[in-house]
Amino acid sequence: MGLFSKKYADFSDEVLMRELAAGDKRAFDELYGRYASPLLAYFMRMLWKDREKAEDFIHDLFAKIVQRPELFDTSRSFRTWVYSVANNMCKNEYKKQEVRSNTQNGLDESYQGKAHSNVEQEVHENFFADAFAEKLGALEDKHREVFSLRHLDGLSIKEIAEVTGANEGTVKSRLFYATRYLAEGLKEFNPLLHK
Repeated sequence: MGLFSKKYADFSDEVLMRELAAGDKRAFDELYGRYASPLLAYFMRMLWKDREKAEDFIHDLFAKIVQRPELFDTSRSFRTWVYSVANNMCKNEYKKQEVRSNTQNGLDESYQGKAHSNVEQEVHENFFADAFAEKLGALEDKHREVFSLRHLDGLSIKEIAEVTGANEGTVKSRLFYATRYLAEGLKEFNPLLHK
């Protein structure tokens, strides 16, 4: 190709999907590079911090994309579409896991046996992270998904409405509820309340 070689990094997601549908596998590599990490983080949050399950879901999602790129409507936003697919995968998993006991001994294996320079700060951060994950997990699915999509994945209200199928007013209401619930449940970590 020489001078006319394609610069995949300059292509929009939608153009990359058109290229992939035309058989260009390097377009897939670029999309994977853009979305694998954010989607892995999304699946981790939505699937009980189960890294193995999240990685399986990433594999399944990208396998669908590479095997059936024609399922994507190139007139839509790829970002919104891929999060819609990921969201639906999580909803299907919730249905399968309706009764799930998530008991742990309360100890984080990655924490045991390590030497720490600022133990107090790290303990505080770990307590907050655990409390945040617990409170986020306690939210109803519909509230957790809008909070995660907005604050952890950076989607707009409009994009979240498209992903979830709810209208923008409902998204805002769910977001307000989730934010208020988390703020109330995590107020012990707010330094402004302890002065």
